[in-house]
Amino acid sequence: MTIKELQTDMNCRAVWNGWEDREVTGAYTSDLLSDVMARSEEGQVLITIQAHKNTVAVAVLKDLSGIITASNRPVPDDMIETARDEEIPVFVTDNNQYETGWRLHELGGF
Repeated sequence: MTIKELQTDMNCRAVWNGWEDREVTGAYTSDLLSDVMARSEEGQVLITIQAHKNTVAVAVLKDLSGIITASNRPVPDDMIETARDEEIPVFVTDNNQYETGWRLHELGGF
């Protein structure tokens, strides 16, 4: 699945959607950024409610494919700016983290 397919199939709103052809290899759900640093894997998309620029920094560190903020969390301007600078796609969904992860599992077979 690509970032573009993720956006279309998941019905997420793009906050910044660069790198549309980037491959998504799985998903990792957590709100504890140290947990994401320790356990997420390259190519995964992060599902979280942590909407701040440190989330983008962790995504860069782990070479994640993108970030989905769940539960319709507002994404602040400094996070959008950092995501654009670091070329990390960021999406918002109305679904909670469980629903988002399950939907990705159904679509991508992760």
